[in-house]
Amino acid sequence: MKKVVILATGGTIAGRGGDGKTLNYQPGTIPGEQLLGAVPGIEKLAVLECIQVSNLNSDDLTDRHWLTLVRIIHERTQDPQVAGFVVLHGTDTLEETAYFLHLVLKTSKPVVLTGAMRPSTALAADGPRNLYAAVALARNELAEGRGVLVVFADRIYGAREVQKNSTFAVDAFYGGELGSLGYILDEQPYFYQRSLRKHTLETVFSAEGLSGLPPVTVLYFTIDADPDLLLFAAKRAKGVVVAGAGNGNYSAAWKANVAALGERRIPVVRCSRTGNGEVTPDDAFDAFDHVLCGGNLSPQKAKILLQLALTQTKDLSRIREFFTQY
Repeated sequence: MKKVVILATGGTIAGRGGDGKTLNYQPGTIPGEQLLGAVPGIEKLAVLECIQVSNLNSDDLTDRHWLTLVRIIHERTQDPQVAGFVVLHGTDTLEETAYFLHLVLKTSKPVVLTGAMRPSTALAADGPRNLYAAVALARNELAEGRGVLVVFADRIYGAREVQKNSTFAVDAFYGGELGSLGYILDEQPYFYQRSLRKHTLETVFSAEGLSGLPPVTVLYFTIDADPDLLLFAAKRAKGVVVAGAGNGNYSAAWKANVAALGERRIPVVRCSRTGNGEVTPDDAFDAFDHVLCGGNLSPQKAKILLQLALTQTKDLSRIREFFTQY
């Protein structure tokens, strides 16, 4: 049988609460080995090796946990018996971890993230089904070379496109306007799309030698949002992502302070707070060479790409090129 390595980090899938209840639970309390034991038939899919990386609410994960995941996956991928990996993760920040791994991992073996919207003690908990599907996908050769994947409620998503879009629904993830890559029904995946942006083995990014990532701040624009937040961020961050209105837009007062950040050569990435659509170049905002368009990346994913870009270069034209490639 093929081997699948399970990397448990905590989250709702490892949560415990009142019997049958879906609310007021403690995430990250049940170890990964115990979760595997609660999934009937999973041992028939693959030989399972479980590594407990952490047991936390995913809001408490840091870039150091990301680097640990990368190190373990790179070490275990050298084993020819290992067919793929499953990362058990809290849903709040799952899409961020998935995109980081998508950009830095150097393996073609499947890496699949999943989690749950209901704790393990809830009535009709969704974790066991998601875990079963994730293992089935991670062992399947059809998943190789597709970058990091996310499985949730029988759908397969690419790490770049996946977004959480509900606070409670068991199908809380979707692929935005670009949709899912396919489905997994019982143990069989059905792929219909492929992510065309560079990932994994194709990227210039590496976690080798990193102890952390350069600080980048995300600022959310609203009517009357304080423009001095930009100046404050510039004192603490190497880059800024603006979650702007509409096409990444913001007020004249914000525009003036964005211009001031150019004097410090701090890159500013314009993204949209709408959740869908492409942020396109606009002469009113992009007259400065330090202002970049985030494309259709969410603000939180643009932050990750900018952080990794800053590990490679401070050249603004090259950083701009990264945003067209990834």
